[in-house]
Amino acid sequence: MLILTTETFPGKEIIEVKGLVKGGTVRCKHIGKDIGASFKNLVGGEMTGYTEMLTEARQIAIGRMVDDATAKGANAIVAMRLMSSSITPGSCEMVAYGTAVVIE
Repeated sequence: MLILTTETFPGKEIIEVKGLVKGGTVRCKHIGKDIGASFKNLVGGEMTGYTEMLTEARQIAIGRMVDDATAKGANAIVAMRLMSSSITPGSCEMVAYGTAVVIE
């Protein structure tokens, strides 16, 4: 599946628009990682547990968006965007969305 954040594919023609596709997930870290992040908050530096959580959430959300596009018969996604929000302390929601298209 080809995925771009732009609205067009240079050198390719969009021959059909399949519509909105999306994928999302809500992830949280276990208490041990949360305690470690609290200490890191005191001394500064990267909160690697949360970085890992967000990376995993992005991968899952994009994967689900691709599954949605595949089910609609698309071979590409244009105008892809990511959105994140905090649900509760120690958790995040990640949503990937875009427009499923057929290109040639």
